[in-house]
Amino acid sequence: MNVKFNNRDPLYVQVIRHFKEQIAKGYFEPGQEIPSRRELANQLKINPNTAQRAYKEMEEQGLIFTEGNMPSCITKDDAVLKSVREELIIEAVDLFLGSIKSINVPLSEVLELVEKKYDAESGEAEESK
Repeated sequence: MNVKFNNRDPLYVQVIRHFKEQIAKGYFEPGQEIPSRRELANQLKINPNTAQRAYKEMEEQGLIFTEGNMPSCITKDDAVLKSVREELIIEAVDLFLGSIKSINVPLSEVLELVEKKYDAESGEAEESK
């Protein structure tokens, strides 16, 4: 597991974001077992208390579940999984819109450019496979 941490956000928040991104990308499947808190702390070279806090927060958000002494697993709740994806998309769109609005680009032009760029990058991804 490779995570690049920044100095702005608390580590546990960055760990949660990493899990959300992995879920949205499909790297973590619903019901998939995830590393123990101690294993995660060792993999990411973070304090075990930080891993514990991230897991506690993810459990409260419904992203993961732990039954008894069994390993923690990614949720199987489709609504939660869908909301994770939507949350990440909305964050990206908000950042993008903030940048675009500051330079007064008309929406029609933005949409056209986004579609061209998206199509071009999708084609490049297909070629590299």
